[in-house]
Amino acid sequence: MEGPLSFPTIEKNGWELVSAEERAAAAPATFIIPSRAVRESLSSGDAAKLLFDIETREGGCVIDRGVDRMWVIIKAKAEGSYVGVLDNDPGTAET
Repeated sequence: MEGPLSFPTIEKNGWELVSAEERAAAAPATFIIPSRAVRESLSSGDAAKLLFDIETREGGCVIDRGVDRMWVIIKAKAEGSYVGVLDNDPGTAET
């Protein structure tokens, strides 16, 4: 990978990833995720479902914000993280 990894933020990119580990810890009976061993052994071509916090702005005002689960295809592993490509079509809010 070229250069250091940068992680998206709501402020800069309009979206950011949400920790599934924190969600699972808060609701272990209903929010189940694969084991750490499985999550750390993904390789190129594998799919992972991630939590995206997405904010939609119009005219400088937030018109929608929510968390959506979407599939990502792993392309590489770098600096202890994964690099992937979205394999979903993010929807838009009905207004």
